[in-house]
Amino acid sequence: MLITLKDVYKIYGEGLESEVRALDGVSLEIDYGEFVAIAGQSGSGKSTMMNVLGCLDIPTYGDYFLAGQDVSELSDRQLSHIRNKQIGFIFQGYNLIPSLNALENVELPLIYQGVGVSRRRDMAMEALERVGLAARAKHLPSEMSGGQQQRVAIARAIAPAPPIIMADEPTGALDSRTGLEVLGFLQQLNREGSTVLLITHDNGIAATARRIVRLSDGRIVEDHPQQVDWYKGGGA
Repeated sequence: MLITLKDVYKIYGEGLESEVRALDGVSLEIDYGEFVAIAGQSGSGKSTMMNVLGCLDIPTYGDYFLAGQDVSELSDRQLSHIRNKQIGFIFQGYNLIPSLNALENVELPLIYQGVGVSRRRDMAMEALERVGLAARAKHLPSEMSGGQQQRVAIARAIAPAPPIIMADEPTGALDSRTGLEVLGFLQQLNREGSTVLLITHDNGIAATARRIVRLSDGRIVEDHPQQVDWYKGGGA
């Protein structure tokens, strides 16, 4: 099993009158190669779930095993290492560095991994080619559309070939057509073997995943597989 949560709690202000249980006894298993939507409205706990699953935060109580390793009590340095090796993040706001061109933005996680200059340049260019932006490699984010910036963000996420792609509201800042193209690319990555976790408040977006895990008030209230009419567009 790739991901296992066992009775996980994330509590803010524990013991205070203002105590908030962002995650309230969550247990969940996600296997290799799944495409799972973590869905719910604002305040449901899905962002906290993403932070825990993405090793951006640790549970207050409970256990989290990633590829068999208990990451619940690792140090910040150890969590950073796991994020860098295991997870590619795609965010709603793209999170590109404005002063770096597309190629340099895609190279960033490879620099953190210590990949040599020539090799990382080749890997970054290959990732840009996959998302159809090799010709824009020298362009700054300000010189690209929102859809192009999100494709750069996807290239950055996939360049190190992590086993997990975690997409947090990846279409939230895009028009509907461009959003469909991004979802199509996530589906393509899943077909190629990546485990994809899609965090969304939108039921229509969640419906593109093979499985929906729905949260409410920090608890899982729904978890079921679904048949998906896979988007057949030309990719992202």
